[in-house]
Amino acid sequence: MSIKVLKPGLLTTIQDLGRTGFQKHGVLVSGAMDTYSLRVANLLVANDEKEACLEMTLMGPTIEFEKDCVIAITGGDLAPSINNEPVHMWKPIYVSKGSTLQFGPCKKGCRAYLAVKGGFLLSPVMNSKSTYLRGELGGFKGRALQANDVIKFTGSQQQHVEVASHVHMPNWYVNFHERLSFEKKPIIRVIKGSQFELFTKESEQAFSEQAFKVSTQSDRMGYRIAGPEMVLTEKVELLSEAVTNGSIQVPPDGNPIILLADRQTTGGYPKMAQVITADLPVLAQVKPGESIYFQYITLEEAEQIYLENEKTMKQLACSIALYQKEA
Repeated sequence: MSIKVLKPGLLTTIQDLGRTGFQKHGVLVSGAMDTYSLRVANLLVANDEKEACLEMTLMGPTIEFEKDCVIAITGGDLAPSINNEPVHMWKPIYVSKGSTLQFGPCKKGCRAYLAVKGGFLLSPVMNSKSTYLRGELGGFKGRALQANDVIKFTGSQQQHVEVASHVHMPNWYVNFHERLSFEKKPIIRVIKGSQFELFTKESEQAFSEQAFKVSTQSDRMGYRIAGPEMVLTEKVELLSEAVTNGSIQVPPDGNPIILLADRQTTGGYPKMAQVITADLPVLAQVKPGESIYFQYITLEEAEQIYLENEKTMKQLACSIALYQKEA
């Protein structure tokens, strides 16, 4: 069972939840930018939520299905259609052999995710199928997908559905709105960074009151953002220390950089703040050229939001499993 890439789109890669446990050796985590959408896509096709998906950025690929299969598309709305018929997102889609999936103009968000029932047949590298592009590591040949690539997947003997047309979808879907926002100028919640006190009071105030625009120079490694200049009270030299997904560093030019999925393992710039885990998927759906606001919260509040979200995810997994059992 396999899919064939007819057109690769702008940037389509294989990603899962990342290559964890190796940062002490200098190995990057990588993984999905929007982990919420990836996890839900997998749940919708009865995969383990850690399974690898296609991550599609701004302009999606064109894909031919060489066998009947079950898929799910989540994340940003890149106007998906199968055999030129629009299809709904955030639900399972039963697709017949020979069907073609296409994407149109990006309507909302920045990144979409495609899960295939059974998962892609790729060899994990350090326990992960995620692609790290600069290191040519993992994924499909360590690179973004190209035209004529054929990717095999496991599939299931129980996934064939007798339908009159090439596409069948159930009448239910996942309501993602409580966890994923596509609103203009979203508010991204942060906790204060380890060097927060090194910045001037004016900078600390401006950081939470004024908008920052995401630069077109942004990528999976980090978002460069432009807004009020972040100024230190005095010049300091810092030893490099560990960074994580969402760490906000401030280089000498005063324009912050939000480190993301393909971030380095350590950094020596002062860390102004840290994006909370719950808001990283929202941030991942912001396009270059769009603006964001920051809001300070406490570590305790961030932890509580995380725990509540994980509880909701478990409830969602149970609900989807019940719907799938009844189908």
